[in-house]
Amino acid sequence: MSSAGQTRFTAVEPEAIDLWGQPVSTLRYVDTRRAEALTRLGIETVGDLARHYPFRYLDLTTASAIRDVPLGADATVLGTVRDVRVKRPRPRLTIIEVAVADETGVVVGVWFNQPYVAQRVKVDDRVAMAGRVEMDFGLRQMKSPFLERMDAAESPKELGRVLPVHRATEGLSTTWMRKLVAEALSEVGELPDSLPSSVRIARGLPPLRWALNAIHFPESTHDVEPARRRLAYDEFFALQLAMATRRHRTVLERPGHAHKTTGSHLKRMKAALPFPLTKDQTKALSEVFADMKQARPMNRMLLGDVGTGKTAVAALALAAVADSGSQAAMMAPTEVLASQYSRAVGPWLDAAGVKWEILTGSTSAAERKRILAGIADGSVTVAFGTHALIQPDVDYATLTLAIVDEQHRFGVQQRLSLREKGETADLLVMTATPIPRSLALTAYGDLATSYLRERPGARPADHVTTRLVPRGGRAEAYDAVRAAVAAGRQAYVVCALVDESDSAEARAATREAERLRTQVFPQLRVGLLTGKMRPAEKIASMEAFRAGEVDVLVATTVIEVGVDVPNATIMLVEDAERFGLAQLHQLRGRIGRGDHPGEFLVFADAKTEDSRRRMQAIATTNDGFALAEEDLLLRGEGDLLGLRQSGLPGLCAASLTGDRDLLEFARADAFELIASDPHLARPEHALLARENARLLTDAGEWVRSG
Repeated sequence: MSSAGQTRFTAVEPEAIDLWGQPVSTLRYVDTRRAEALTRLGIETVGDLARHYPFRYLDLTTASAIRDVPLGADATVLGTVRDVRVKRPRPRLTIIEVAVADETGVVVGVWFNQPYVAQRVKVDDRVAMAGRVEMDFGLRQMKSPFLERMDAAESPKELGRVLPVHRATEGLSTTWMRKLVAEALSEVGELPDSLPSSVRIARGLPPLRWALNAIHFPESTHDVEPARRRLAYDEFFALQLAMATRRHRTVLERPGHAHKTTGSHLKRMKAALPFPLTKDQTKALSEVFADMKQARPMNRMLLGDVGTGKTAVAALALAAVADSGSQAAMMAPTEVLASQYSRAVGPWLDAAGVKWEILTGSTSAAERKRILAGIADGSVTVAFGTHALIQPDVDYATLTLAIVDEQHRFGVQQRLSLREKGETADLLVMTATPIPRSLALTAYGDLATSYLRERPGARPADHVTTRLVPRGGRAEAYDAVRAAVAAGRQAYVVCALVDESDSAEARAATREAERLRTQVFPQLRVGLLTGKMRPAEKIASMEAFRAGEVDVLVATTVIEVGVDVPNATIMLVEDAERFGLAQLHQLRGRIGRGDHPGEFLVFADAKTEDSRRRMQAIATTNDGFALAEEDLLLRGEGDLLGLRQSGLPGLCAASLTGDRDLLEFARADAFELIASDPHLARPEHALLARENARLLTDAGEWVRSG
C-alpha cells in the first residue's frame, strides 16, 4: 500500500463499486476493536469510510515559525512539547496547558475542561498545533487549538504537505483514520464514474477518482474545494435522480382520476367562504386544480406560513371532489387538529351540500360502525380524521383525493397508507412549517410545491408583538396575562416538558399548572393540555378553553400546530431555548388570530451563542420562511433534513446552505435525464441505473409511496 499521503488509484473492473457496500472489517488493519470504534463514528462499510471526509486540514507546507506569527492570526506551527500542565483553579474547571517550542520561540496551547488532551501528548513529542495566536499573561497562546502528535515515521520532509484531519474517536487516532481511509481508497481502486460525462463536462466538474483522492489527501489546499464540489454534486444528483424516478413512477406512469373543477358544490363553497382568497391562495388553488384535472395522480405539497389560509385551499379541493362524484379524506396528526378542521371546514361543506364525517380513535363503536358504512357505500364524501382513517377496516368506495396535514408528523408508511386507500388517488400534503427551498427540494423533491406567504385580512405586520422577557421581568409578564384576562381575553403558557420526571431543569407543564393555579393566578381559571392525556381529556380541555371556560391554558407543544382560538391573545413560553425557531414561530401563530393584537412573551436562559441568536431572530422576525432559513443555518441540515426516516442517505460533502447552486444544477440535470431516459435503459446509463435502483431499494417504504 502507498503511504496515506501518496494513495493513487489503480484500474479495476466496474464491479469494484460493490466493494463500497462491503463491511469495513474486510479491510486490512480493521480488527474487531477498530471496527467497533468506526461504528461509533457511523462507519460500517468501505463506502462509509471513503465518504468520511476530513473536517479540516493542516497546511504543513506553510507552517510558520512561532516568532513570525502575527498576533490575532491563524497559523500552524511545528515543534516539540516542552511542558504539559493540568490546573484546577476551582471546582468544575480544569485547564490544560501544553507548551510547544521551535527554534524561534514558544507558544502555549490552552484547553478548558478537556483533560484528555493531557493524555495525548508528553514532553519531547513532536507535534503540529493550529489555531489563533494571542498574547495573554505575557505569553503567546492558542485557545482550544487543534493538536496532533506526529508519528516517528513522519520525517520533516514528509511533513511538508497538507495533512487531512478526519474525525476520530476513542481508540482510533486521526493518524490511524488517515491510514484506514487510504486503505479503503486503495482497495476500491479506480471507482467507476457513473455520472454521465456530458453532465460532468457541462458543469465543469473534475473526474471522480481525482476528487476522492484530492479531498482526502490533497497535494495543495487549492485542490480541496473543487474536489468537495464534485462529491457534493454527486450526492445531490443521486438524491434528485431518485426523486425524479419516484415522481415519474407516481405521476407519469400511472392513470389518475380527472376531477371536475367547475361545479355546483365548488361554486356554493366559494360563496360560503367568509373572506376573499388572497393572491397566493388563488395561485395555489389554480396549481392544485391544474393537477386534479389531469388523468394522472397529483403529487403536490402546499407550504404555508402561519395564518396564510391552507385550510381554505384544501376545502375548495374537497368541494371539487364532490363535484366529481368521488371521495376525499383529510388526515391530521392529532384529534385536536382533526376536530378543529371538521369544525372549520364542516360548515363550508354543509353550505356546499357535501356530506362529511369525522373519524378518530375516540369515536364510539356505534358511531364508527355508522361512519364506516357511509364511507364504504360512498354516501360520505369527505372524511376528516386521524390515523383512524387508515385502519384496515376502513374501505372507501372511490377515494380520489388524500390530504395529509402536517405530513412530517406521520411516519412514512402512515402517509402512504391513506393514499393507497384509493387506487389512483391524488395526494396533497400540507405543512404550516415553512421549509427552505433547498430543504424542500432535497427531502420532498418528488412533490410539486405551492407556497402561501400572504396572510388574509388587513392585519398589520405587528399584530403579534414578541418580547424576550429578562430574568427580572416575570412579574410584569404575569401582570400582562392578568390584564388580558381582565379585558376578556385568554392566555397560553407553554412548557417544553410534561412532568418533572422528564427533566429536573425545565418547568414542566403539570407542575407549572398547579403552581400557577395556586400561587400566581389563584383568581383565574387555569387548565392543562398535554400530549400524554387521553384523547377524550385533550378534546375536553381544548373545548373548555375554546368556550371561554378556562382563562389560562398551560400546555406542551400539542398546541403547536393548527389550534385556533381567536380569543387567545397572549402566550408565555418557558425554557424557549429548548425549542427550534420553527416551533417557536408555530407557537406564536396560535395567538392574535382574531381582531385583537397578540403578545408573545419568551422566557429563555440562552447560554450559547446559537441559542442567543435564535432568541434574537424570533424577537425580530415574523416571516416564517426567513426564520426557516435562519434555523437551517444555525442547526444545520443534519437536524432538519429527516432523510434517515425516508431511507435516503444523508449528505457528507454537500451543504444545503452553501451549495444551493449545485443543488439546482443537480436537480435540473437529474430530471432532464429521467425525462429522456425514464428507466435509465441506455447502455451508457447502466452503472447509473444500478446505483439508482440500489438507492430506491434501500429507501424501501419511501419508494413504495409511488
